[in-house]
Amino acid sequence: DKDMKILELLQKDSRLSYTDISKVLKITEAAVRKRVSKLVNNGVIRRFTIIPDHVKLGFRVVSLTGIDAQPDKLFSIAKKISEKTWAKKVYITAGDHSIMAEIWAKDNEEFSKIIHEIEQMDGVIKICPAMILEAIKE
Repeated sequence: DKDMKILELLQKDSRLSYTDISKVLKITEAAVRKRVSKLVNNGVIRRFTIIPDHVKLGFRVVSLTGIDAQPDKLFSIAKKISEKTWAKKVYITAGDHSIMAEIWAKDNEEFSKIIHEIEQMDGVIKICPAMILEAIKE
């Protein structure tokens, strides 16, 4: 339970100090440090990161884009997409689409160029972009 609470607190604010976490959990700072270290060493916490505001960075178009690929090209397409700066997250999925990518673009024109670039990749069958209008929970 304490580990889950630590994870919850760090997900809300990864800059939260061990002292602040210890006050919330009513345990020592050393105990928090030991628990976080164990979570990192066991791979539960893979990294500490930030969530940037894409609009303030000049990216007005964000899309969760589904990409259907030929099975033998699936991993090579996902790898190519993941190497692009406009691809913020890339997943292999078992759902409506075999690849899902979070794509950031400065405007609709740039987004269209990105979609065209994906279309040109060998093995791409179909692209289904879904524009994000508002993030309710990140």
